[in-house]
Amino acid sequence: MQSKTTTTSGILHPHAGFAKFQLARHQPAPDLRYFVERYWHITWDLRGQPSHVQETLPHPSVNLVFEHHTANVYGVVTGKFSRRLAGQDRVLGVKFRPGGFYPFVQSSMARLTDLSVGLGEALGFDSHTLEQAVHASAHAAAMIAQIEAFLRTRLPAQDAQVAVINQMVSRIIADRSITKVDDVAALFHLNKRWLQRVFNCYVGVSPKWVIKRYRLQEAAEQLANDTTVDWARLALDLGYFDQSHFIRDFKTIVGSTPVEYARMVGQSLKKPLSVYRATDEITPPHVSHSQEPP
Repeated sequence: MQSKTTTTSGILHPHAGFAKFQLARHQPAPDLRYFVERYWHITWDLRGQPSHVQETLPHPSVNLVFEHHTANVYGVVTGKFSRRLAGQDRVLGVKFRPGGFYPFVQSSMARLTDLSVGLGEALGFDSHTLEQAVHASAHAAAMIAQIEAFLRTRLPAQDAQVAVINQMVSRIIADRSITKVDDVAALFHLNKRWLQRVFNCYVGVSPKWVIKRYRLQEAAEQLANDTTVDWARLALDLGYFDQSHFIRDFKTIVGSTPVEYARMVGQSLKKPLSVYRATDEITPPHVSHSQEPP
């Protein structure tokens, strides 16, 4: 089964980026989907070319990243993330669902926010053998097979809070009318303070941050696809009642105003974005037939 990569959410300047690297997203095995959202595999060959700095607005997720013969766990990045690509290389990442890494360590994700630690340090074991096996694999499916075999050796019990958090995150993404933490608390009949504590512990950031991050991701994605935008309407559609507030939030995180960003995107808009989004999202072969969690 295959499906096309249909979103550039979180990827800044995607037109320029997809001209420099290839991105493939792979689904996890059914028995791991309660904790893992997807795997992402980036490859590039810039030999004889200038290096490229790729920027992203990360999601509220912990990522386990295999690169340069190491493996590191990255907490939620609250600002903009930048990575310089040079020469020829590849990176494979495990994107956990919001809150999905917490059950593996049973300690607050706030301690990882804006930080990274070695996989061995994060989980308390010698990760050298796993790192060597993953990096020695010839292709993404083989790398993922090694990682999934490892995750199964440490698979925790399903924590009900993870499911609740992801229900709330899905609602935040889908419903633009959600602009405050009070909105989420009311929709799910939860105490606001309890909600804030759970997000801080399981996700590493506040629910307010999550709401704002998804709105800014949506704004950047809209601008990447249509640089001729009614700014007042866009701000209102994204839940901002004050256009200046939207502009200020966008510039604080992205580093440029929406107008400046649209101008920069327009300069690199030489091909339709669909040309670059042709990479298939492939579900690697798995042997597990476990029931997928809700």
